Amino acid sequence: MQTNLSEHAKTLARAEEAESILRTCVHCGFCNATCPTYQLLGDELDGPRGRIYQIKNLLEGGEATTGMQLHLDRCLTCRNCETTCPSGVNYHALLDIGRAEVEQQLGRPFKQRMLRNSLRAVIPEPAVFSTLLKIGQAVRPVLPATLRDKIPQKSPAAQPRPAARHVRKVLMLEGCVQPSLAPNTNATAARVLDRLGISVTPVREAGCCGATDYHLDAQEKGLQRARRNIDAWWPAIEAGAEAIVQTASGCGAFVKEYGHLLQSDPAYAHKAQRVSELAKDLVEVLRDEPLESLRCDPEKGKKLAFHCPCTLQHAQQLGGAVEATLRRLGFDLTAVPDGHLCCGSAGTYSITQPKLSKQLRDNKMVALESGRPDIIATANIGCQAHLDGAGRTPVRHWIELVDEALSMQ
Repeated sequence: MQTNLSEHAKTLARAEEAESILRTCVHCGFCNATCPTYQLLGDELDGPRGRIYQIKNLLEGGEATTGMQLHLDRCLTCRNCETTCPSGVNYHALLDIGRAEVEQQLGRPFKQRMLRNSLRAVIPEPAVFSTLLKIGQAVRPVLPATLRDKIPQKSPAAQPRPAARHVRKVLMLEGCVQPSLAPNTNATAARVLDRLGISVTPVREAGCCGATDYHLDAQEKGLQRARRNIDAWWPAIEAGAEAIVQTASGCGAFVKEYGHLLQSDPAYAHKAQRVSELAKDLVEVLRDEPLESLRCDPEKGKKLAFHCPCTLQHAQQLGGAVEATLRRLGFDLTAVPDGHLCCGSAGTYSITQPKLSKQLRDNKMVALESGRPDIIATANIGCQAHLDGAGRTPVRHWIELVDEALSMQ
């Protein structure tokens, strides 16, 4: 695609990157075939190709409009289009650049600013989120259905974690909402890793990965959180930690971007790249271990459907990895049609775009339940909470099911 960036666009920090991405696109339209919002809305401007054209127009001197902002907001950043694209267009990076420029030129109406600022004040802060969650659970019966669906009736008590006792050590990102919504996920991950001779070194100073801020119009704040995490992890990295494990694929996808996002920061570029190299989804660690030694014994006759989050299959290119691991451990998995499509969670998308998100969730639940599973598993807390909010087949993190199968021995 030919480009001619405006003089203003040439001054942007990521101008060369944007131009390179635009020139990679051959506007073939294959991306629209797998774009969830294009499938729902049928509007070219709500597909990847249309959004690329809008960003191109903006960077060539066109005017930012509220319509353009809406079309960019509707993108789930599921990155399905990147998996489909034959030209390797780095669409999500261009989208970040375009969204930031639209925000700079237009700002947002008061209600949108308040909603986004509120989400940024709550979600990345575990103590704040936990307090509000408890209040929400207490008044859940009287809440409107749209809010009630987003609040679980109760959160299970966290089970104990094994003490660090092995030579092999990894770090683990605790996450923001997961400790409150699913406190057993990281605990069970630590127990399974312990059985394989790997200890988790706690680093309490690490916090939110930065994705929430970064994708809600506060990119620099998101990068500040990334720097804080790098500083928190660095002593353990220097001491020999072999990986930084994420049990939430959304967080993992963003941590793996640290090296790219901070490549122009002389104080953090090297460290950020090293952190990205060490960042691994839990399944990347487990699949290389002797899983047969675990003697896993899943409940006989119980069928499982696995929802592979977009951040796992498209962002991290790990589609099929969890399914293969679960089959190695003896689980009976059902087929899931259209498994490449997004469930509609997409970080805060279910709150900022509730109508589209619900449509996508309903479609995904039909696909997941088509094989009549007893339970649905996933690898991302956002997807887990979103799908479980439908109140249909129970949804759990896959590592919890593995831990339970091990405990049954």
